[in-house]
Amino acid sequence: MAIIRLMGIDPGSRMTGYGMIEVDGPRNRHIASGGIQTDSSRPVPERLKTIFEGIAAVIREYQPVEVAVEQVFMHRNPDSALKLGQARGAAICAAVVAGLPVSEYAARAIKQAVVGNGAADKIQVQRMIALLLNLPALPQSDAADALAVAICHGHTRQTLQRLGAVVLAGRRR
Repeated sequence: MAIIRLMGIDPGSRMTGYGMIEVDGPRNRHIASGGIQTDSSRPVPERLKTIFEGIAAVIREYQPVEVAVEQVFMHRNPDSALKLGQARGAAICAAVVAGLPVSEYAARAIKQAVVGNGAADKIQVQRMIALLLNLPALPQSDAADALAVAICHGHTRQTLQRLGAVVLAGRRR
């Protein structure tokens, strides 16, 4: 398998986390991670523009070949869910404009893939990301979540490739 660069995104209306990894077979290597901070005093359209431009800049700088995004989960507050969905849309649009395929994963699936528990809390995700990527310190929460999305996508991608190889091998017989 070739080395592939993947980007994970943890959308948020105040902070959108991003994480960039390289996957080389079973190994994941941290490339970059951080967050795109928006000014909560600004109108929502301007905040969405900040997210779009920030994700676009990260894509240009690190050149991933695929992007994965956390799906929206239902909040008790419909306004929060709507803002989260808008932030997610801005991030997805930046990836699509760059010509990248986008995959989506539920938060529980991401936590299951990384921690082994779909109900893991934020600190468990941060600790596991630091361990899996051999980071010197715990990453910031939004960056850790984005790195978890990227790792989940890398695992899923490899599993699907192996299954595809099995299906192809079965058809040759």
